[in-house]
Amino acid sequence: MNNPGPPLRWQKLREEPHATTRIFDVVKAIYRHPKRAKEQDFFVINPPDWVNVVALTPDGHLVLVRQFRYGINDFSLEIPGGVIDAGEDPIAAGVRELREESGYVGTGARLLGSIHPNPAMQSNRCHLVLVEGAGRAAALEWDPDEEFDILTKPVDEVFTLAAAGGITHAMVLNALLLFQPHWQTLRSRAV
Repeated sequence: MNNPGPPLRWQKLREEPHATTRIFDVVKAIYRHPKRAKEQDFFVINPPDWVNVVALTPDGHLVLVRQFRYGINDFSLEIPGGVIDAGEDPIAAGVRELREESGYVGTGARLLGSIHPNPAMQSNRCHLVLVEGAGRAAALEWDPDEEFDILTKPVDEVFTLAAAGGITHAMVLNALLLFQPHWQTLRSRAV
């Protein structure tokens, strides 16, 4: 098969509101390919940005939460995280979500990276924050629909669990991927 060349940028012609929910809006976006005359509509989900937090305890454990997820109709093992409030800094949101969901607080919060959860149909980003020195020090502040098992596991055990399919949340796996070089540096300093 001949290589037809690089993909071309489609031209966005307009957007039309399609649905509004309490957690995201859906728009119908009408595009045209630069070499084709036909217009094509696509549905785009516009949620707010999210944050997920890799919280490292002084003894080398990660803070995890286990919760029921309606999308899969089952429980999911994850790191703390949630919706970033309008105008809120992602790092501040990460510190807040960690404290609210798990009662853990720490020091040295910093951004590991930012990802697009599903650029095929979503417009938002998920910001991945690292908090070190995490310890249980605050009261839980769960939202009305939240319930968590809060646990910690050694970092290497979390990596093994993720590789074996025990953690399947894509954004959590992205956070672990971005955290891994930092963990390797910390381990090499301890030797």
